[in-house]
Amino acid sequence: MEKLIVLGTGNAQAIHCYNTCFAMQKGREYFLVDAGGGNGILSALEQAGIPLEHIHHIFITHAHNDHILGMVWMIRMIGASMNQGRYEGSLHIYCHKELEPVIRTLTTLTVGEKFYQHFDERMLFHIAADGDSKNILGDQVTFFDIRSVKEKQFAFSMNMEHGTTLAFLGDEPCRDHLIPYVRETDWLLHEAFCLYRQRDIFHPYEKSHSTVKDACSLAESLSVKNLILWHTEDKDLSHRQQSYLLEGQQYYHGNLYVPDDQDIFLFPEEISHT
Repeated sequence: MEKLIVLGTGNAQAIHCYNTCFAMQKGREYFLVDAGGGNGILSALEQAGIPLEHIHHIFITHAHNDHILGMVWMIRMIGASMNQGRYEGSLHIYCHKELEPVIRTLTTLTVGEKFYQHFDERMLFHIAADGDSKNILGDQVTFFDIRSVKEKQFAFSMNMEHGTTLAFLGDEPCRDHLIPYVRETDWLLHEAFCLYRQRDIFHPYEKSHSTVKDACSLAESLSVKNLILWHTEDKDLSHRQQSYLLEGQQYYHGNLYVPDDQDIFLFPEEISHT
């Protein structure tokens, strides 16, 4: 059994939920994907019951603040755990080539040396090139360049050990070169900035984002079995799930999910709410 633990579902300006990030759990170990925009990542991990000492793999997609700034806190806290002798082994950080110096610089400018002294010894950077595959917690993870028009960004597909397939496209729409990663996948994780009927309010296309209708139409056309929508606005969070499902189910006939922070997906079975 493998779990996807949703740590955040909001876009960069969200204040009623955390920025979109998640963790894949296998056994007692976790693969963290993005870290949100600050030390809210620590609260999200604590609420999810995820110990820092069991996170040995982290992937950061790109340098926007709502994805990378939480990484500074992860390095600080894991560095402290290493110093105290509580963290065993190494932390493996995956990112594209241009992102490594950004993570290093942000950390060295804002965190004491005693926390980042482990760089290149127990905090190891793994540079992902387009199409590179890595074995992470027994699953095959293939990183790819989404060819962002804003900031260089990588995402990934995953072939889980038990056979489930998953595609995570980062926080921009699916471009044509990514279709082979998405077509007939079991699970697609896709951003949906807002409802299509609210596009003139939130202006998703100006920000290179999708609406619920766009993401659902794509998933339908590519025979995706399960679709998760996140990286959304949060102006009416209490009704977000209901309204997004109502719009999305007009265009997509697979299993559609609009999770809240701290929701958990079990592979290959079901979703649970905390």
